[in-house]
Amino acid sequence: MSRRTIASLAILLVAIAMGALREFLFVNLNYQLDFVAHHRAFSYAHSQFQGWVANWGLGELSALKWVLALLFIALNLALAILLARVRMGDHRYRSALVLGFVSIGVLALLAHGLSGYVAGFRYVSIKLLHALQYPVLLLLVWAASWLKPR
Repeated sequence: MSRRTIASLAILLVAIAMGALREFLFVNLNYQLDFVAHHRAFSYAHSQFQGWVANWGLGELSALKWVLALLFIALNLALAILLARVRMGDHRYRSALVLGFVSIGVLALLAHGLSGYVAGFRYVSIKLLHALQYPVLLLLVWAASWLKPR
């Protein structure tokens, strides 16, 4: 197996692990948000997670959710740039990847803004943000690398 393939697999494994971590954090954060927002009798969030955010209010939990979302987007962008570098041999796709991530983020923001007029846009916004936070775009970079002439 080539060094390029090993490096590519390592990047994808890191991305998958980050996706699992993101899932754990956001599922539990959403449970805790529901608990706080609706004054539920108990939270379904993991006990360890509850310990991390004990006594946090709705504003703090919402801020944490946005900070984590931006963090995972930035990490996935960095991994996409690194994967493109490993697969293509240089950084010529860095600008295109940054522009792609920013464009998808702007589309998500636009869909969110229009969700007051068209209810379905709320879900479009969420799905676009999820695509940036999971290794979806890394798989597209990997697939695109096979289209490059050798």
